[in-house]
Amino acid sequence: MIMKDNMQQRIQFVTTLRACRVGADGSRSVGERKVPAEVPVAVSFLGIGYAVMMATPHDLEDFAYGFARSERLIESAADVVGVDVREADDGMLLGIELAPERHGRVLQRVRHRVGESSCGLCGIENLEQALRPLPQVPAPDRGVAPSAIFRALEAIRAHQPLNEATGAVHAAALCDAGGAVLAAREDVGRHNAFDKLIGHCLREGRDLSAGFALLTARCSYELVEKAALAGIPMLVTISAPTSLAVARAAESGLTLAALARSDSLLAMSDPHGLFAT
Repeated sequence: MIMKDNMQQRIQFVTTLRACRVGADGSRSVGERKVPAEVPVAVSFLGIGYAVMMATPHDLEDFAYGFARSERLIESAADVVGVDVREADDGMLLGIELAPERHGRVLQRVRHRVGESSCGLCGIENLEQALRPLPQVPAPDRGVAPSAIFRALEAIRAHQPLNEATGAVHAAALCDAGGAVLAAREDVGRHNAFDKLIGHCLREGRDLSAGFALLTARCSYELVEKAALAGIPMLVTISAPTSLAVARAAESGLTLAALARSDSLLAMSDPHGLFAT
């Protein structure tokens, strides 16, 4: 069961505000600027409070599935038996019900958040838990040529309506081997956008092992982990990765391309020789 409670009619994803533009020459002009919505989304599993994420309140059903997969609480869309999305005074409530055989995972992950004993990751109490082993991803489609990535970089612009309006939103897209964008999701948070994309693909039964994922963001290790857990063989980001992101990509056999621009990209992890000269 998915409950929307007519939110699409009441929640504004883009707000128009007044702002003053100041020029280097000292000029001033007052005008309007569109900004994306960012609200607290309180996520609960089985009625148990789990996390509060700052997110764009759009495609939250997709986010529920993707977030649950990224948290290793589910294996497939069939593990989710209900999603309840409600508007609260100060944000959104996202309640997720899982199949009985997945309840143990939730209970195991729920922790007392004690700041002085935590390493700083929500619900994680030691470094071993923070860097748990990742599954091995399949080799990417040999048909994914660099030209396909450049084609996708150009095509993704047409799938970013919120960013076109505001200039402040990240996008995550699933692309086929030829560079066509099959699906895309947006959010103020790059992690949220990727979770929404993964969740959408899980719900639609899309094959995530075909093609590649493209993100309009820097590459943190969390994005690499989300790709690996979803079984995505190649991740492309427009900004640079961290050292941990590259290490985690190598660990899982993920092909990672970063600093992707219209005329070049940087192959950071190429375990299958896709970009070999």
